[in-house]
Amino acid sequence: MVLETEAIFLIDLLAIFAIYVIVNLSLNMEFGYTGIPNFGKVLAVGAGAFVAASIPGRIFAAMAGIEGDYVLDNLAIVSQVNAWLVDNTGIGFVIFFLTLGMAAAVGGGLGILTSYPAIRMRGDYLAITLLAFGESIRIIGNNFTPLAGGTLGVQLPDPLSFLPDEIRFSVATLGLILITAAVFVFSEKMVRSPLGRLLRAVRDNEVAAESLGKDTARIRMKVIMISAALAAVGGALYAFYVGGAIAFAYDRASWTFWPFLMILIGGLANNKGVLFGTLIFVTVRKLIIFFKDSFEGLVPFDIIWLDFLLLGVILLAILLYRPQGLFVEKPTATVGGGAGRAGKGRGGAGRRLFNLLFR
Repeated sequence: MVLETEAIFLIDLLAIFAIYVIVNLSLNMEFGYTGIPNFGKVLAVGAGAFVAASIPGRIFAAMAGIEGDYVLDNLAIVSQVNAWLVDNTGIGFVIFFLTLGMAAAVGGGLGILTSYPAIRMRGDYLAITLLAFGESIRIIGNNFTPLAGGTLGVQLPDPLSFLPDEIRFSVATLGLILITAAVFVFSEKMVRSPLGRLLRAVRDNEVAAESLGKDTARIRMKVIMISAALAAVGGALYAFYVGGAIAFAYDRASWTFWPFLMILIGGLANNKGVLFGTLIFVTVRKLIIFFKDSFEGLVPFDIIWLDFLLLGVILLAILLYRPQGLFVEKPTATVGGGAGRAGKGRGGAGRRLFNLLFR
């Protein structure tokens, strides 16, 4: 029984770690490499979750011929959909990946919308504006019931419903890790292409970058768009993993401030630091939650606030004693791109990615 509990703890830890890595890599691209203080990160994450909550279930129900109001009869419809997916596994995976694509598209669209203030504002003004955008997703989710069930939320179909319960979450966690690995490779390709130095130039001295002919406003807009698309994928994956979506689960603390804390712990402008910072944070918070009852009666406040207080103390300690994070930012060796290798190898791939996104 103890081993089973430990296994469940580890599997859940790895799944949440993988989801947060996707969100944090996107935030590191914005704040760490480009200097955009996106305090509205929850907007893209929540949008991805609401896409997962509102679209695939309705598609499955229509394909299976299941009638009823998807929100009001949600539990009954999702139960029938899961039974239908047992015999239609291929369709389930197709719709799942299609949903991730739609989540990325919606997130990218919201990124374009919120990037217009980024063109005109800087510093604190930009941070407050993006914070206001982020707050809007929770308000919309709570009050527009057809989107994700309002304050009651909705359950999501399970594409892995054909698997036995004993291995379902293990397989889901493995899938999350593989998707996260792909996002990590994509992020590394981006920052190790000429884009990495360009983003740092925009972050450190926009005037100098513009004097060299770079359109810094356009660069910031595209970075926000790409980062929002990745964060929306993370939000959709989280909704699928927990099996449901409810608006108040996508709050500023969980999906804006905690990601900032994780990348600060690991070190800004360092994707490897993102991995370690996220792992440290998720592990510490899981341990705090797991052993929280042991502290009941030992602390002079409700233990429900224990993880918030301890993690707040960690943030203060990092800012006071290790503001550069565990991994200090170092010059990134961009991939080669000589005349004889421009079309092949790592150099060619990195340069083609840069040309595709930023030219």
